[in-house]
Amino acid sequence: MQVNVIRPELKDYIENEVLPCYEGVDPAHGIDHIRIVTSNALEIAKHYEVDIEMVYVIASYHDIGIRYGREDHELTSGKWLYEDQRLRDFFDEGQILVMKEAVEDHRASSKHEPRTIYGAIIAEADRDLTPMRIIERCVDHTIAHNKGASEEECIAISLAHLQDKYGHNGYLKLYLHDPRNEEGLATLRRYMDEGKMEDLVREIYAKKR
Repeated sequence: MQVNVIRPELKDYIENEVLPCYEGVDPAHGIDHIRIVTSNALEIAKHYEVDIEMVYVIASYHDIGIRYGREDHELTSGKWLYEDQRLRDFFDEGQILVMKEAVEDHRASSKHEPRTIYGAIIAEADRDLTPMRIIERCVDHTIAHNKGASEEECIAISLAHLQDKYGHNGYLKLYLHDPRNEEGLATLRRYMDEGKMEDLVREIYAKKR
């Protein structure tokens, strides 16, 4: 049965037991990011016949494995969700498997398309292609994971990552029609084409000194 509201008991569990697990991780994958992705996912889900509670849970768990490292964090996050016995108070085994797979499928660098609409929704929500927020998250991640690197080295790393992920031949893919993401991606590419991206990256680094 599809659910169109989030039960208070489930929301209380997520807010009080799950989301605190993001404390202390790098800002690019912290609680603010999770809340943004959750809001995006719930908005996108309005256009599809899906269970809102499942969308909410997937968004809440999608990066939880990041505390053990970025590499394969989508698999660690999926495992965490699947092994959380408390979720079985709210969902059956089939639903939990779908949610696990959706978490595993969210990563932009994934070599395969999401297996279900739930995976497509969280992947689209996680893209969150608000240009300045994308650039700032990239800077935050670079700073957090390149301790000891000079500012110029960090700027070069950030620019290379932005080009590799969001450039015309970048690996990021959009699986659903979302005008906001499509427009955001076009804007990022325009910044690159017009030579504005480096200036924007430098501005953000300057603010974080």
